[in-house]
Amino acid sequence: MNYIEQAKQYTGSDLENIFFRPMLTGESARELGVRVLYNMPQPTYVQLWDGGRNLLQKYTASGWTGGKAATKTEKAIQLSRVKAEIGFSAADYFSMVYEKVAALIGANMDDLTGTELEQAETTLFRQALAENIRVTMWIGDSASESGYNTFDGFLKLIEDGADNERLYNTSFQGTDLEDPAYVATLFDHLWENSNPRVHDNKSQGQLAYFVSSDIYRLYEKYLDSKGVDSAYSEAMNGRQQLAYHGIPVIDLHLENYLTTTSYHQTFCFLTDRRNLILAVNTADMPGNEVRMWYNPDEMENRQRAVFMAGCELLDPLLIAYAYKTV
Repeated sequence: MNYIEQAKQYTGSDLENIFFRPMLTGESARELGVRVLYNMPQPTYVQLWDGGRNLLQKYTASGWTGGKAATKTEKAIQLSRVKAEIGFSAADYFSMVYEKVAALIGANMDDLTGTELEQAETTLFRQALAENIRVTMWIGDSASESGYNTFDGFLKLIEDGADNERLYNTSFQGTDLEDPAYVATLFDHLWENSNPRVHDNKSQGQLAYFVSSDIYRLYEKYLDSKGVDSAYSEAMNGRQQLAYHGIPVIDLHLENYLTTTSYHQTFCFLTDRRNLILAVNTADMPGNEVRMWYNPDEMENRQRAVFMAGCELLDPLLIAYAYKTV
């Protein structure tokens, strides 16, 4: 046996529980660094409630003094139907799946049919799909003729907001980055010019600096230059998570993708993670599925996923954005 012929199809609850939910909820969702809404009713809305101010009043007599009802606003998240397809030569596909099955404890390598095989194939496709969702989430541009163009990503929404002055934005020169200490100046500048509501949310532990990889590496150099024992130890052992004044600094790992886009290559922005929303829906559209099958004519194993996805900025005013011009 040197190829895999058994077809697999996930729809309905299997599509949700076996394939998508493991990569879009729990720890997997937290690794994305943004707010993930999975299988919310379509069309998807985020409700924003204003609980009201100056609610406490003197107790003088009976009666209702509550005033007007609490203010509610809605933010619609536009979802686009997307399709992901990938094909492998039968021999290559068998080797990749066999390697994953071999890594499973207690797997019967003489019988590649059943749950071990299904788990290995699912893992293989899920990893590729999760990375493509992540990348599109950041650099997607629906107006582009090619590339990641299924829906608009956060960088598109942020740069459009900067052009329309809907969010704070500033620029810096490439020469500024010749001094690693400039990164700390940049972080301070974004903090000082961010919306006061961002400052108020710091205690909730949801703020983050989202940065391009070169900014992240430059901040590491800045920390390495500190003449303390901890800096030496971290230079030797690495750092699991960088932070500035208690706010995590997150490398978006887009260096290999940004060069093919018109976005700024070097950037940094400060916001609340909950302000960046990724919505994925696999339940409310007929035909949503994941399918894996063998094509004997081409001697090729193929995988396909059909679902809905989209991104939205909850409030552009809660973003402070900086980018390199030249």
